[in-house]
Amino acid sequence: MSTQAEDVYSTAEARHADGVDDAPVLNAFGGDWDDVVSEAAALNEERIVVNMGPQHPSTHGVLRLILELDGETVTEARAGIGYLHTGIEKNMEFRTWTQGVTFCTRMDYVMPLFNEASFCLAVEKALGITDQIPERASTIRVMMMELNRITSHLVALATGGMEMGATTVMTIGFRERERILSIFEMVTGLRMNNAYIRPGGVAQDLPDGCIDKVRETIPLLRKGIHELEALLLENPILKGRTVDVGYLDLTGCIALGMTGPVLRSTGLPHDLRKSDPYCGYENYEFDVPVEDTCDAYGRLRIRINEMHESLKIVEQTLDRLDANPGPVMVEDKKIAWPAQLSVGSDGQGNSLDHIRKIMGESMESLIHHFKLVTEGFRVPAGQAYVGIESPKGELGCHVVSDGGTRPYRAHFRDPSFNNLQATAAMSEGGAVADVIVAVASIDPVMGGVDR
Repeated sequence: MSTQAEDVYSTAEARHADGVDDAPVLNAFGGDWDDVVSEAAALNEERIVVNMGPQHPSTHGVLRLILELDGETVTEARAGIGYLHTGIEKNMEFRTWTQGVTFCTRMDYVMPLFNEASFCLAVEKALGITDQIPERASTIRVMMMELNRITSHLVALATGGMEMGATTVMTIGFRERERILSIFEMVTGLRMNNAYIRPGGVAQDLPDGCIDKVRETIPLLRKGIHELEALLLENPILKGRTVDVGYLDLTGCIALGMTGPVLRSTGLPHDLRKSDPYCGYENYEFDVPVEDTCDAYGRLRIRINEMHESLKIVEQTLDRLDANPGPVMVEDKKIAWPAQLSVGSDGQGNSLDHIRKIMGESMESLIHHFKLVTEGFRVPAGQAYVGIESPKGELGCHVVSDGGTRPYRAHFRDPSFNNLQATAAMSEGGAVADVIVAVASIDPVMGGVDR
């Protein structure tokens, strides 16, 4: 908040000397913080107002919580967001449809492949090519997303455990996550922010030895997840911190638009992979874990059970990949971004064989390659929305095209943004220490909230 006022350091002589005579003077004040304090003073109340943050209280990013306390009890809680704003959605309006992938992958950086998938599925819907995506590309997308779901849940459990003082949970969680990130690096050349899923398919096929590496990693992941189960599920200290903490029933979830593990902890088995399948999820056998506790402990159990289900899906994708060696990019050459890539010492790029072909054999291919990469393809005027089931809930992408080579608008329904609304409902009436557990059970990533 700012107001125009006189200032002892801004006399007429001083302003004239600075060449800004008659310019208004703006003094900045504390905004909502002043409002809270003045309200308490007017009511003659003795209230403690605490700023928890801006910092990382069980979140992955910078969150500010404004808490009003009566002793150790939280009487009011508000979330202050915007400290990690990157302008990703706005930046996407100035890049081609394919280049947009390199931006949206950085929103919720704990689940980059889901960000890419929601955007690409929306672009493909707007192009009308959803049914033309090669089966192998969809299978690779499912494999990568389910592995990414496991890494996201591992981060949620690891950081949530560390916030409660369980450092061993942190070390085990990140140890298992490293196994999957090494697979991501093998496939995409990057551990995070992969920009691997592209409109029309994926950037490149799986490298030699990848399927074998995934098969070898699955038993190790199962063992690591079982270690977490043994440490957590029947631990009396953890149950004392999480049972009946962060309570939010089905009515509250529906009113706030909650999705993901928070919603499924109320007993409702809502999962877009089942209710509105995409990428061929209707062809996979898996269960949707639910609990009926409506609390942080139930969400913990759901995330562990979901990791087991994701491993089952990954095993099915490996069998499908072995049986289907087809292409990984749509056939339409006016849309298909070059997918003949390789991972070299300097990162991911066009393979030498592909470069030799387009530069030495076909001038038309070279010209088309140049125009496709520099200008991009056009998307017919219109709009499309696609929602997918991310580790945190429904992640939706709404794209609007004016018929050009860039999005007129790309907007995301990030589940962390919606789910963070529940902070007040979960925290008010509980202890200050329980705020950390409640927020950790939501598992918000501020990169997605402040995109």
